[in-house]
Amino acid sequence: MPDNIKSVKIRALKIRQPIGDFFVGVVSSVDLLSICYADVRRIEKERDFEKYLGIQRPLNPTRVAELKDYVKMGDATFPSAVILAVEGRSAEWNEAKGVLTLSGTLEEKPDETNLPTVDKIAKILDGQHRVAGLEDYSKDDFELNVSIFVDADIAEQANIFATVNLAQTKVNKSLVYDLFELARARSPQKTCHNVAVALDSAQKSPFFERIKRLGVATEGRFNETITQATVVEALLRYISREPNKDRDILLRGKRLPKASPEELQKRPFRNLFIEEQDDDIAKIVWSYFSAVSSRWPTAWNNFDRGNILIKTNGFKAFMRALRPIYLQLVNSVGELITSSEVRKLLNKVDLRDEDFNTNNFPPGSSGEASLYRKLVDDIGLR
Repeated sequence: MPDNIKSVKIRALKIRQPIGDFFVGVVSSVDLLSICYADVRRIEKERDFEKYLGIQRPLNPTRVAELKDYVKMGDATFPSAVILAVEGRSAEWNEAKGVLTLSGTLEEKPDETNLPTVDKIAKILDGQHRVAGLEDYSKDDFELNVSIFVDADIAEQANIFATVNLAQTKVNKSLVYDLFELARARSPQKTCHNVAVALDSAQKSPFFERIKRLGVATEGRFNETITQATVVEALLRYISREPNKDRDILLRGKRLPKASPEELQKRPFRNLFIEEQDDDIAKIVWSYFSAVSSRWPTAWNNFDRGNILIKTNGFKAFMRALRPIYLQLVNSVGELITSSEVRKLLNKVDLRDEDFNTNNFPPGSSGEASLYRKLVDDIGLR
């Protein structure tokens, strides 16, 4: 092989489907980045097949940063295929050995081989964020499965992209959180899921059969007004600043350090979680919303469309107010509270049952913020 040619050998199988033949193989993250790194940069703008479709899906820096943290975790995995398109001039298939060789030149100038430069061998049709997330991965133990289409024209590339990204059903967040129940290791997500389940399943709970466990209505129930994801995500902020990192530490069998007094002012349930006192977290939330339901009983049991107290906006506002109210009531962070203690503070709030409507508190973050400010201002909290 000439000195100015670099090749990447990929163990692969040849697949036949109605769209035509393509290859499914395994490649190391190092090799994958070497043959499509430049394309990762280019997709900060539009890719040509996206122009063909009349859409734009640029690289999301926030998503890439999240994935760069994720790939360092002990159970990181990208089980779905990264989909690549390569030109036929770069690909050589050895049927007997089951090896697909992709080749390119090291210098960007024409030569007799007529090959592209190495960093332009493969175009990413799907999986650009995963590939970009591996840019800083320092080990050589991360392999990815890839689907490789050879000599697919722009129309074919656009069709593959649309089939993968536009026709598939997305998994809702509530289902994702529900699956944490099956995890062996503790995690902030699993604890918050368990609290949500306890609140939904206990008959005396203020949230009895009111939470959409999988994000959609449960057959036979008619009063589910908030999703499990809404409950979990509102509670997570009181337990962890970086839930995935905490989960990874616990998965590796290590212990989390106790939270400082300053951190507990922001995340008052942090040490309860670390000390595995999940029941106490559930009891605090239960007592708090029992007080809310007794303070505004008509609104709490009004399932009409215009009532926001029991909907997402109302729940989020009261969950935001939980932190200052809880801190006002306890002498030491981590103590339990009673519904009667909470009720005394809520009695200061100048709101009637009928005031919890979309005229006073419109849908979206503005209505949530308005209700939160009303609660803390009337009670006299910061």
